[in-house]
Amino acid sequence: MEQIWDCIVIGGGPAGLSAALNLRRRGRTVLVLSGGAPLLEKAELVDNYLGMPGVTGKEMMERFRAHAAAQGAVLKAQRAGNVMPMGGTFLVGAGSDMYTSRAVILACGVSKAGYVPGEAEYLGRGVSYCATCDGMLYRQKRVAVWGLSPEAPEEAEFLHSIGCRVTYIAAKRPQALAQGIAFVSGAVTAVYGGAAVTAVDVKGEMLETDGLFILRPAAPPDALVPGIGMENGRVKTDAAMRTSIPRLYAAGDMLGAPLQVAKAVGEGLIAGLCAAEDIQNMERKANA
Repeated sequence: MEQIWDCIVIGGGPAGLSAALNLRRRGRTVLVLSGGAPLLEKAELVDNYLGMPGVTGKEMMERFRAHAAAQGAVLKAQRAGNVMPMGGTFLVGAGSDMYTSRAVILACGVSKAGYVPGEAEYLGRGVSYCATCDGMLYRQKRVAVWGLSPEAPEEAEFLHSIGCRVTYIAAKRPQALAQGIAFVSGAVTAVYGGAAVTAVDVKGEMLETDGLFILRPAAPPDALVPGIGMENGRVKTDAAMRTSIPRLYAAGDMLGAPLQVAKAVGEGLIAGLCAAEDIQNMERKANA
């Protein structure tokens, strides 16, 4: 039987791990999905976090992960590509897997890459961020996978396995790329089409395709969760980190400046406690 998690946390940085830790302290089951290394991990020195002076970002992240895991949080190195509210639960697509939870906390940081021309226009009409969610729409069709995340070769292999004719686009060919998948060196610079996607531009050359899967380390929040409330390019929340969608919360850098570890940890704590409380209230109503 498929496990229903109390909460899925998307993002394994300070905000996400703080949320996971505090959910576990409230006895809740937690799955943390983290696609790629958090920005903090690249910091040579962090000297402004109370009680932990003079540490590297990598050392700090190792301590955060160990603490959350020791409390029982399950950490998986998978990139979430789609979050679908289903009424009482959420479906989260990650790689070739689908997970179910009662609540979701977004703590996936900020996407440094912006949209390429045509990407936003064709989102849902040939452009997708989740192979598991949308792959079956392209069986026996041509698809391009723009691989910008460590998990991208796995998602390309999934598309190939269900009958898609896959072309993988990246700066260099991944060692893990499955046989039968074509490779083009470069980056997508534009998306073209009519009613739906028909081609992408790679290094000034047109590649005809029926669909484009863009697999970045972090998808833009409103692409990850269509319909989420945004304000000035940031996720809009109340003081308890609740978003416009019930039992969907956000914390950390995706809420805006200052982009600091202490702020992210505090917001993650609030989101985790609020999620635990809201789940408990939902259970009480169901048992009343």
